[in-house]
Amino acid sequence: MTTALAAPATTVTAAGDPEMGGLSGLVLQLIDALGEWGVALMLFVETVFPPIPSEVILPLAGFLAGAGRMNLVLVLVLATLGSYLGALVLYWLGAVIGFERTTRWLGKLPLVDEDDFRKAADWFHRHGKSAVFFGRFVPIVRSLISLPAGADRMHLGTFSVFTIIASGIWNGALVLLGAAFGTQYERVEQYTEWIDRVLYVAIAVVVVTFVVRRVRRIRAERADRADRTARGRRRAEPAGD
Repeated sequence: MTTALAAPATTVTAAGDPEMGGLSGLVLQLIDALGEWGVALMLFVETVFPPIPSEVILPLAGFLAGAGRMNLVLVLVLATLGSYLGALVLYWLGAVIGFERTTRWLGKLPLVDEDDFRKAADWFHRHGKSAVFFGRFVPIVRSLISLPAGADRMHLGTFSVFTIIASGIWNGALVLLGAAFGTQYERVEQYTEWIDRVLYVAIAVVVVTFVVRRVRRIRAERADRADRTARGRRRAEPAGD
């Protein structure tokens, strides 16, 4: 049986567990159902498939841990494990398949743009090995920096140490932020609607940005092909007297 709080956006079960409504509530229920290992799985996917934001997953996982529904230490350890394993996948792809082929292949996934891979590569080449550590705190670069690191055959031990430490710091900050709210879940109802709005806006920004960039790229490619065709025709025309 469920006892309602002052606002319908958040409720508390008879066991004293928080339940949130809206989009944040759906994500919260998914994390709750999957458990700590589910958090690891979601962070693994987030690392390989950047549009799934850890900024949403981790605070909600921490919220559940703070409310006593999950083990806080296990969430922190497994979230970092998931991030590291995801980073290893991209490192391996870069080392074995190569940067260009992997970029073309992953660039075909929904909401993934090849330009993001090239930005991560530029970041890596500008900052060297330190980019693997500091890049973990930069959106998009955080997920994709492993690919150029693998392509350049960065030492796996160094890559692993930098990745685990930086991922642990990033994950820990977001999980502990959510846990702080989980210890006072009776106040969360004040922020549920705001959290949902942020999630909706974030999703809209990701989709619109992807569409705009893809349209611009298609137009640029068409213009480039037309320009090359025109130049070829001019060269093929016989010279006048």
